[in-house]
Amino acid sequence: MKVFSADGSVLMEVKSFDRNGNNIEFTGTVMGAMPVKGSLSPDEARKAFGLMKGKGLWFFLMSFIFRKSAQS
Repeated sequence: MKVFSADGSVLMEVKSFDRNGNNIEFTGTVMGAMPVKGSLSPDEARKAFGLMKGKGLWFFLMSFIFRKSAQS
């Protein structure tokens, strides 16, 4: 999975997701060179949902994985 910056360059590439207890752990690279390992707890995931504003954003998020990508 790749995360792109505003100019279209690859900002982060996630290579794997794993479960560790209640957390989601991921590994990947940042800016093509720096290896990274991270962990997302349920508490932090709830905080991320709190950043979303408006009801339309929830629908967009739920349908997001079924949309065609503008990036290739």
